[in-house]
Amino acid sequence: MIKIQLPDGSVREVPRGTTAFDVATSISPRLAAAVVVARIRPLRATANTEQAAAEEQASEASMYSASSNGERLVDLAAPLNEDVALELLKESDEAALRVVRHSAAHVMATAILELFPETKLGHGPATDSGFFYDVYRETPFSEADLAEIEKRMADVVARDEKFTREEEPREKGLAEYEKNGDFMKVHFIERFTKPGEEISLYKNGNFTDFCRGPHVPSTGRVKAFKVTSVAGAYWLGNEKNQQLQRVYGTAFFNTKDMDAHFKRLEEIKARDHRVLGKQLDLFSIQEVAGAGLIFWHPKGGLIRKTMEDWMREECIRRGYQMVFTPHIMRRELWKISGHDGYYAENMYPPMELDDAEYRLKPMNCPGHILIYKNSPKSYRDLPQRYAELGNVYRYERSGTMHGLLRVRGFTQDDAHIFCTPEQIESEIAACVEFAESVLHSFGFNEFKVELSTWDPKDRKSYVGSAEHWEGAAASLKKVLSAKGIAFREIPGEAAFYGPKIDIKLVDVLGRLWQLSTVQFDFNLPQRFELEYTGEDGEKHRPVMVHRALFGSVERFFGVLIEHYAGAFPMWLAPMQIGIVPISEKHLDYANAVKAKLEAAGLRVELDARNEKMNAKIREFTLQKVPFVLVMGDKEAASEAVSVRTRGKGDEGSTPLASFIERATTLVNDRKPTL
Repeated sequence: MIKIQLPDGSVREVPRGTTAFDVATSISPRLAAAVVVARIRPLRATANTEQAAAEEQASEASMYSASSNGERLVDLAAPLNEDVALELLKESDEAALRVVRHSAAHVMATAILELFPETKLGHGPATDSGFFYDVYRETPFSEADLAEIEKRMADVVARDEKFTREEEPREKGLAEYEKNGDFMKVHFIERFTKPGEEISLYKNGNFTDFCRGPHVPSTGRVKAFKVTSVAGAYWLGNEKNQQLQRVYGTAFFNTKDMDAHFKRLEEIKARDHRVLGKQLDLFSIQEVAGAGLIFWHPKGGLIRKTMEDWMREECIRRGYQMVFTPHIMRRELWKISGHDGYYAENMYPPMELDDAEYRLKPMNCPGHILIYKNSPKSYRDLPQRYAELGNVYRYERSGTMHGLLRVRGFTQDDAHIFCTPEQIESEIAACVEFAESVLHSFGFNEFKVELSTWDPKDRKSYVGSAEHWEGAAASLKKVLSAKGIAFREIPGEAAFYGPKIDIKLVDVLGRLWQLSTVQFDFNLPQRFELEYTGEDGEKHRPVMVHRALFGSVERFFGVLIEHYAGAFPMWLAPMQIGIVPISEKHLDYANAVKAKLEAAGLRVELDARNEKMNAKIREFTLQKVPFVLVMGDKEAASEAVSVRTRGKGDEGSTPLASFIERATTLVNDRKPTL
């Protein structure tokens, strides 16, 4: 007999080999019909973290792997052979949706092989928005092929084939896949399993796939799905390898949720910063100059100036000193910092000049370190906070650039804090508070936090001792806990020189964006032999905080465009007020109004063209100008303006002085709405 602990704390004794579905059935037939997958965790007196870590290392890093406490998802039909805590997940659980999507990927692979048996399969994971399957087929799939695949998927679902898990010796699986020319399956088996192990296979009908699972009980549980697109992808991301086809799809528990998803996609499309950037004349990417390089047009440049002015003023107010560092530096500097070794694939090749090799900077930190090191420091001088809006350059593959969101040259609002070990936690806390202020000031009221730590099993990717890494991570955890900020720890995602806090904002559509980061660094001060004289008169080594709050000006601006759909709040709008005189005889009054608005510090444009009033208003509206002021005889006689507010329409006539007070208050208070 084994013990099963349910979420309410109750414990049941059941025969070894009992399944999660058996438990669900014993509780309620309705529950058994609704449950999708099970989550289990071994019941142990104390967590055996070393064993759990070994289990995790042996499995593929995905949602199906065991977590650090041994928690994992299993099929409802999986026999339970040890004491476990058991959760039965229904459609309301996010993990259950990912299992449905992974099962939908298998349904799609089934359909593809039935229609195009010459196809070779790669893998088909679930994603945040659906799923995909990488396949190799010499003939590209057409739109008609995608429609046929979706139609055949419906047949597979209608057959309601059971998903069954089987295990076989690794060597047998390798031999079979090698015989059939399934080079991708061979790779996955060799990478994620060890000689002598059993591998898991999932079958539905005549289809078999190497897979860790879990899956829904049968194909009939994949009720709402759609094949959405196909794109090219190189095998293992290397352009020298075979060109694969990545077939995308999505799946939901019901058509209502799927319809809502596609409606949301339409909203996302309408907010695409690349489209709005062109429509509003904010920025461009010029093919003749190269991919991933941004040209800021006057309107976009004005918004950028406003963003940067705000950031510089805030930095100075918070005790930072503004610095500037060169765009290129000797390669030797990057060797000392470790970037030349640990970060070289993201850097541009060295440039050989007459005195040495130079490299474009991918980060500002070594430059700030040299400024710190330029003169002796005492404990009384610390902390030293250096801030820079510095241009950096990182190599991105030609197919990975995406508007402002992923570029090759960008401006990082970088800062580095050099402090004593005793000051580190207060400095990190101040950085986190600063990051919160940035997000709130630009209209983002929700965010999520991740703590990225090192992977002790991958020592080659990190510098420094285990003691330093554990101590640094503990400091970051302490700060977040003290501030009451919930966070998710992600092992293996730290920078090579230290752990970091990543703050991901949530936009108006609920999308997560990685922007702000705060990083603890105990390595670079050691590599550069930084010092300060302590109160005891002896030399001590400072520690260092890296922080970027916009992340990059370009990426933050792209997110702003999509968050506001180009309708920026008053303080950020490049043109805040459009003036429309009804006829030429009202131009004198319109110019007088313009002068008073500009004297109040407002950004104004007067449309003096000999065009119809409604055409002028429409043009300002298309440019998403916050206010359009119309003026004729009535307004000129009473020193008033007729106000049209973005998103609200005609608000009627108001005294000019009252409008100026309203407009300047919106700017000064940085209100997100009009």
